[in-house]
Amino acid sequence: MLLRVLHETVYEYAPSVSNAQHMAHLRPLELPYQRLLAHTLHIDPEPAQCVQRTDVFGNGRTFFSLPFAHDHLRVRAESLVQTLAPVRRDDSGPGLPWGDVCDRMRYARAAAYEPAAEFCFPSVHAPRHGDFEAYARPSFTAHRPLMEAARDLMARIHADFLYETAATDVSTPALQALAMRKGVCQDFAHIMIACLRALGLPARYVSGYLLTEPPPGQPRLVGSDASHAWVSVWSPAEAGAAGQGAWCDLDPTNDRTPGEDYVTLAVGRDYADVSPLRGVIHGGERHVLRVAVTVEPTEA
Repeated sequence: MLLRVLHETVYEYAPSVSNAQHMAHLRPLELPYQRLLAHTLHIDPEPAQCVQRTDVFGNGRTFFSLPFAHDHLRVRAESLVQTLAPVRRDDSGPGLPWGDVCDRMRYARAAAYEPAAEFCFPSVHAPRHGDFEAYARPSFTAHRPLMEAARDLMARIHADFLYETAATDVSTPALQALAMRKGVCQDFAHIMIACLRALGLPARYVSGYLLTEPPPGQPRLVGSDASHAWVSVWSPAEAGAAGQGAWCDLDPTNDRTPGEDYVTLAVGRDYADVSPLRGVIHGGERHVLRVAVTVEPTEA
């Protein structure tokens, strides 16, 4: 599927901001199932400095500075992305039991290094707490295959939690959202990640987009017309199998595996690593924020 993505963020400040520095994660990733064909980033006012780098997780990020007075900031990202439906990790068989995956992630002297193990540790928005483990346990019964259990956890979050935009904001702790049983895609992703890590399983946060208008006959997904978030679970290959394993994406907000109607923007430990736009400003005691996202199919 060929998708055109427009993501515009506008801040209006009062009084003016005198100095600002920002970091943007708005460049879609290059993946086996996703090709970035074109990408432009328009910043108004024009920054004095604008530098593109790759972060520790492999995401493209842009740093820019505005060391002068300005009463607004407009950041418009335009991307053209070719997507394919990712191959499900469990299509070829049930896979490893989740307990075996936990064992692989534990440190052992002279054992081979598992890069995915870094995503077993708690992070700012996905802390360690017994309530997350207690919620996850009914899905992770003894000897159950990892992806079967993870999909069950995803389905339970979708069924148990109410999607309500006014219930939380970006600073709401995942533990509070778990107790309230409501929130938005960011909350559901953080809760699922915290549940998986509480059991010793690697899980990472994925930011991206959904197709705004689905094809005829398909339901409109929750989270379109805005940036979206979901979860990626590490599923290692079985002993003697070809390959080393794969990250498998799951979307608890919509209870489904992301497909070619999803665009992956960035991956990290949680939202703090990959927020689309963040920064530090001097001045601008009040501001108005507007964010608009459109993802549409195109033929060119």
